[in-house]
Amino acid sequence: MGELERPERLQIMLSPEELRALENWRYDKRMPSRSAAVRELLRRGLLADGFLSAEQGIKSQDFGILSADRDVLPGKDALPEKD
Repeated sequence: MGELERPERLQIMLSPEELRALENWRYDKRMPSRSAAVRELLRRGLLADGFLSAEQGIKSQDFGILSADRDVLPGKDALPEKD
């Protein structure tokens, strides 16, 4: 068997609503797989202006993709308005 192009695996836990949002985005963008959709969303997020890092002590459960305060990381203020 040949060497994998992407040998690293990343497992994430999603709520049913988060998975539904991912699948809807995936189908809307015609992504070939969930993995491709997640990689594209990660790529877009890492390229975005205003990248924020989490403060020390923040738990994984504090980060969701379908919260009312999507533009706010736990322990941080809201992102400034873009001009």
